[in-house]
Amino acid sequence: MPEATEQMDHAIHAEHASHSNRKIGLVIAVLALFLSFSETLGKSAQTEAISANVESSNLWAFFQAKTVRMTMVRTAAEELKLTAENASDPAVKAAMEKQIDVWQKNAARYDSEPDTSEGRKELAAHAKEAEASRDLAMAKYHHYEIASAAFQIGIVLASAAVITEVIGLAWFAGILGLAGIIVTALGLFAPHLAHQLL
Repeated sequence: MPEATEQMDHAIHAEHASHSNRKIGLVIAVLALFLSFSETLGKSAQTEAISANVESSNLWAFFQAKTVRMTMVRTAAEELKLTAENASDPAVKAAMEKQIDVWQKNAARYDSEPDTSEGRKELAAHAKEAEASRDLAMAKYHHYEIASAAFQIGIVLASAAVITEVIGLAWFAGILGLAGIIVTALGLFAPHLAHQLL
C-alpha cells in the first residue's frame, strides 16, 4: 500500500509540473512573439537611420560644392571689380561691370535658391531635417535593441525554470518581458523621453 501512495504522489507531482510547464511554455511563446516585434522594429529603424544619414551626407556635400562655387564666383567678381576701376575704355569698363553683375547674381543664387531648393540655405535646412530623422530612428533603434535583450534573457530564464522547476525564474522572466514591452512602447511613442529626463 505505501507503494501505491508513493506512485499517487508522484503522479500528482508530475501533473502539477506538467501544468506549470505549460504556463511557462506560454510565457516563452509570448516572449518570443514580442522578441520578433522588437527585432523587426529594430531592423526597420536601423535601415531608416542609415538612409537618413546617407541623405544628410549627400545634402552636406552638395552644400559644400555650392559654397566652393559661390566663393570662386565672388572672388572672380572682386578681382574683376578692381580691374574695372582701372579700365580707361568705357566700353571695356561697361562689359566688365556687366560680368561682375552676372557673377554677383550667380553668387546670390548659390547662397539661396528657394525655387529649386538647391541654394546653400535650403540645402542646410534639408540636411538638418535628415539629421533629425536619423537621430529619431537611432533613438528608436536603441530602445528596440534593449527590449530585444530583455526578451531574450526572459526566454532563457523561462527555459531554465522548466528544467530546474524554480518558479522564481519564470516570474523574473515575466518581469523582464514586461520591461521589454515598456521599452518597445517607449521606442514607438517616446524615443527621446529618456534623453529629456536625463
